[in-house]
Amino acid sequence: MNIPSSIWTLLVGIAITLISLWYGHNHDLLPVAASPEAAEVDQLFDLMMTIAFGLVLLVEGALVVSLIRFRRRTGDNTDGPPIHGNIPLEIVWTAIPAVIVLGIGIYSFDIYNQMGGLDPMASGSHSMADHAKMSGSAIAASLSDTDTEDLTPRGQQISLGIGASPEEVGSPADITIDVNGLQYAWIFNYQNKGVISGELHVAVDQEVQLNISAQDVIHALWVPELRLKQDAIPGRTTELRFKPNRVGTYNVVCAELCGGYHGAMRTAMVVHTPEEFEAWVAENSFANNPDQQPTLATNPRDMSEGEFLAPYVAQMGIDQHQAIAKLPHHHHQVGL
Repeated sequence: MNIPSSIWTLLVGIAITLISLWYGHNHDLLPVAASPEAAEVDQLFDLMMTIAFGLVLLVEGALVVSLIRFRRRTGDNTDGPPIHGNIPLEIVWTAIPAVIVLGIGIYSFDIYNQMGGLDPMASGSHSMADHAKMSGSAIAASLSDTDTEDLTPRGQQISLGIGASPEEVGSPADITIDVNGLQYAWIFNYQNKGVISGELHVAVDQEVQLNISAQDVIHALWVPELRLKQDAIPGRTTELRFKPNRVGTYNVVCAELCGGYHGAMRTAMVVHTPEEFEAWVAENSFANNPDQQPTLATNPRDMSEGEFLAPYVAQMGIDQHQAIAKLPHHHHQVGL
């Protein structure tokens, strides 16, 4: 039975479309979605995977068919037919990718807006000209002030990052946390709650706003389950706002190469029920635990021998001076 080429083209097109749609929604390449923002990003990713897989099937399928159908037969030493080009075909294969890229760009911009990507720029108190003037000198700003009362350096600068969604613009977040990145740890300072933690603890279905900065070099706070990532920039404050909707423990990863121990700059984001979160705040608040001293990540190179050994000798029950005397370099100095 001789089937017309137009019918074959239609059947192949239907098959490629169905296979691509199935794979685009069953690729299992993403971790669980723990926020509404993640669901929106997943929809965009599924669409891109559907289109990409369809193009792979189309291009690779055409190559395989060409290899088989137009292969050189045994004993055939003649030249192939001269082909100088096909203008309509070139227009089609140029127009289709252009339309696809434009469509994905419009769709991704809409999702970015729904996630609150336009809010920080709109809510900034400075113009773009002011932003341009400040960007050149931001990293050179002094970063020495890192006491517990103000872990996040702040200036009169335009806000960057992911802010409130269009529906939430103008309304404060339920939880506001100042985040400071340093080699190689994250410090989370809970505003108005008297809590400083090395882990990110939040409540499910409550709006969270992170005000992110860096103490030394550029870091990037990334939570894969939220599908959100935001740079931490020295001398600047970036914003990340989200609403977790799934109780659990998720990784917080630094996604910007920040030094020799960059791979170890990890911590956890724990999403509690509201009752569990309030209990965690009460347990870790300085107001409820006046004897508790805030602990910050410090660089051992900046500590004296006594300061470095203090927590260890207390646990071992030995004298601090005896411990210092046993250090190898100490014996060497005494001998000199």
